[in-house]
Amino acid sequence: MRAGELRRILGGRHFRRLYAVRLVSQLTDGVFQVALAGYVFFSPERQASAGQAAAAFAITLLPYSALGPFAGVFLDRWRRRQILVWAPVLRAAVVLLVAATIAVDEDGLPFFIGGLVVLGVNRFFLSALSAALPHVVRREQLVTANAFAVTSGTIIAFVGAGLGYLLRVVFGAGPRGTALILAAAAMMFLLAGALALLLPRDLLGPHDGEPSGDGTAREVLDGLVDGARHIARLRPAALALGAISFHRFLYGVVLMQTLLLCRGHFTHDAEDGLRVAAVMLGVSGIGYFAAALVTPAVVRRISKQAWITALLVGGGVCVLVLGLPFAQAAWAAASLALGVTSQGVKLCVDTILQETVEDAYRGRVFAVYDMLFNATFAASAALAASWLPTSGVSAVTVVAVAVAYVLGAIGYRAASNRVTVIADVPRTVA
Repeated sequence: MRAGELRRILGGRHFRRLYAVRLVSQLTDGVFQVALAGYVFFSPERQASAGQAAAAFAITLLPYSALGPFAGVFLDRWRRRQILVWAPVLRAAVVLLVAATIAVDEDGLPFFIGGLVVLGVNRFFLSALSAALPHVVRREQLVTANAFAVTSGTIIAFVGAGLGYLLRVVFGAGPRGTALILAAAAMMFLLAGALALLLPRDLLGPHDGEPSGDGTAREVLDGLVDGARHIARLRPAALALGAISFHRFLYGVVLMQTLLLCRGHFTHDAEDGLRVAAVMLGVSGIGYFAAALVTPAVVRRISKQAWITALLVGGGVCVLVLGLPFAQAAWAAASLALGVTSQGVKLCVDTILQETVEDAYRGRVFAVYDMLFNATFAASAALAASWLPTSGVSAVTVVAVAVAYVLGAIGYRAASNRVTVIADVPRTVA
């Protein structure tokens, strides 16, 4: 990441404001997700099985995955600045309702529906941020802007997770403590919405002359067909979506295995398990940060497609070598490596989509992207729970994931070599 280019990007007033919205929202995401994860997976009175953990993933992610494309059509109809203002307000209201259900020790259907809405609106919100970015930076700055904004947003989410853990220590791990953490998160979401008011109303698109139907079901479906046809014409975009969906499927297996290992192999106590899981999350965040530093420089020398291939191969090798000992330190190192793979692939995919997809379709494409991002992850977690033991120790799973990463990388590279990528010629730095 070149310092001079980053200074120019940060010099843009509108970029800074959009970036501030992202930071506050993703900081709050970390607080919210740790509160829920601690309550569902690591509460002493709630030792969820692998199947129950998979059900939690499916309930909160799969339904939104089905709704994601519909949200994308609205991204191309509604002013994205207004989405950035009102989505956090809606999330704050629902978080308060979730806090109320937990406070009265009601963790049934209303609890999961609330979690579904909060996470679903978050994906909608992040889609709007991605679709808005090309409106506040120049095309040639997209790679660096993505690397900086997306990765620092992810890292600040890890910081939020740490903050959530500290609040758990202060308020307690029980229902009352979780409810208080969620109430604090709701106030932080409102701050994110207030910051979005600093952006001009019409800055982020869609602009006059672009599709602006009234949002009926028929129009949504017609818009999705148009978006699908647009993707089909853009082979680099289609292949990029395939690559990250494949990665997310494998990553979901590894994450489910990590949660089980933290609870049943590395430790045998709920609070200790949460601490070890936090360490795994932290070292993964370091990997995300490392990917942000190296990816812009690498893709100035080789294509994004070549870098995605290298990351997938590297991820597979590290999972195999570091995963098989099933030792806590080695598994943490594997988490670091997969953090690099995850963020490096995502930065490349984000930029490929932003460079190749027309703005009139960008919201729909990014919402489909989020749908695939979530659906593959949740599906893999559910499948992994069907065979993983309670301890998480499964050499067959580690080997299968590693081999799949390498074979997937070979397939992606072979397919992308047959596609002429516009504006993606490798550049050398003078």
